[in-house]
Amino acid sequence: MSTKFALLTAFVLSAVSSSFGAIGPVANLFIGNADVSPDGFTRPAVLAGTSATDLTTIGPLIRGTKGDTFRLNVIDGLTDTRMLRTTAIHWHGFFQAGTAWADGPVGATQCPIVPGESFEYEFHSTTQAGTFWYHSHHSTQYCDGLRGALVVYDPNDPHKNMYDYDDENTVITLADWYHVLAPVAGGAPRPASTLINGIGRYLDGPTIPLAVINVEQNKRYRFRLVNIACSPNYRFSIDGHSLTIIEVETVNVQPYTVSSIQIFAGQRYSFVLNTNQPVNNYWIRANPNLGSRGHDGGLNSAILRYVGAPVQDPTTIDDGGSPMIEGNLQPLDNQAAPGIPQPGAADVNINLSVGFAGGQFNVNGAVFHPPTLPVLLQLINGAPPTGLLPSGSVYTLPPNKVIEISMPGGGPGAPHPIHLHGHTFDVVRVAGSSQYNYVNPPKRDVVSIGAAGDNVTIRFRTDNAGPWIMHCHIDWHFENGLSVIFAEDTPTVSAMDPPTAWDNLCPSYEAFGPEFPE
Repeated sequence: MSTKFALLTAFVLSAVSSSFGAIGPVANLFIGNADVSPDGFTRPAVLAGTSATDLTTIGPLIRGTKGDTFRLNVIDGLTDTRMLRTTAIHWHGFFQAGTAWADGPVGATQCPIVPGESFEYEFHSTTQAGTFWYHSHHSTQYCDGLRGALVVYDPNDPHKNMYDYDDENTVITLADWYHVLAPVAGGAPRPASTLINGIGRYLDGPTIPLAVINVEQNKRYRFRLVNIACSPNYRFSIDGHSLTIIEVETVNVQPYTVSSIQIFAGQRYSFVLNTNQPVNNYWIRANPNLGSRGHDGGLNSAILRYVGAPVQDPTTIDDGGSPMIEGNLQPLDNQAAPGIPQPGAADVNINLSVGFAGGQFNVNGAVFHPPTLPVLLQLINGAPPTGLLPSGSVYTLPPNKVIEISMPGGGPGAPHPIHLHGHTFDVVRVAGSSQYNYVNPPKRDVVSIGAAGDNVTIRFRTDNAGPWIMHCHIDWHFENGLSVIFAEDTPTVSAMDPPTAWDNLCPSYEAFGPEFPE
């Protein structure tokens, strides 16, 4: 509910879990400013926390159980005028069936929350479980720090016999960190460092202690790996250990053992790690595709430490092995893609071509700029589907049809990780392959569209009404126009009735005025 800041702190604090700093499924999430130095360089940031005085570089883990209803009251206490003070949160991976108003992206489903006020997001996990995350979906604000992991546990997980541990201590976040504030960072800034669980080092910076993940020998750990970065993809590995992937972005998969995982911005993997090696310290590596690469001096690194090992840096080496191949990620259930199993044979077939001109990205020639009125509000107000703004960036999709989207790869800034809200989709043609697989393709919600010559193709069924944004998850590219909105089942969307607090967001934001007056 939207109310004044002084009244907010009483809300649901009694329901907040205190174990290991995790909160949820009913909780306050405080948004504020603080100076932090996760890599030894001190800068102001936009952060989330369990209270106004407990803000953290990576926001608190939000957790729930399959079937839970989440009620997350986002309290905007931002004051630093050098960065955005308004905010909006996206709960990445949730379908938001019937609650499109709670999806979060500014311009698609809401106006931002203004400082001194709050907004409660209420949505249901229903049949979904697995690894999610949350982040600001307002301009490039999450690049200044507003992001964290979210897990929905399944008591009946089909893979539960494969691991002994799965808790707050087995979540691994990978983040990029910048020494310049996002509003003045420019179109394509280079990260200063990689943060693993909120800690990292930068080139020629101080040798601060790295993140340590402690494990017992001869146990099986389910690690949940989340790329919460604004830009890089990472090659993730743990020296001397194989990784058995069991979940990809809330989709359970056939166990698939690899030596390394290339993980793009927004993507998530659960893997089982068997601690069957000698008691020792082992390097955890997350080598980015841009910024300071490699691992000299502890760059892009953390430590896996067996109980009983000395407290010292590892001396292990990366021995290569068998990297993950995306096309081998086969779903455990519901394997086939919907529709006629041949290219271009869906009910609706759309090609989205990414271009770059005048310093901005475009999709089929249209540069995306968030409209003043969110698309959801436009539809509720009676706007015809053909008149939705931003012009050229909204594609109307009929209900209960099979949609095929093809996206040629390459070009400036490639590879682009593309995220569709409101759905998981079948990747019937993956990057690096010219083959189509309609029998058991990977299912996920973020996919790299690859390099020149690729034509990544996805399929999904329009079974979830809403204005669902699809965008590049390199946030700098999203800010510079690389996005579209699919207005799915517009008659149903037009009849939606969000809560009164949602109705108040746009008037409050308009009254707040511009963030950075010219």
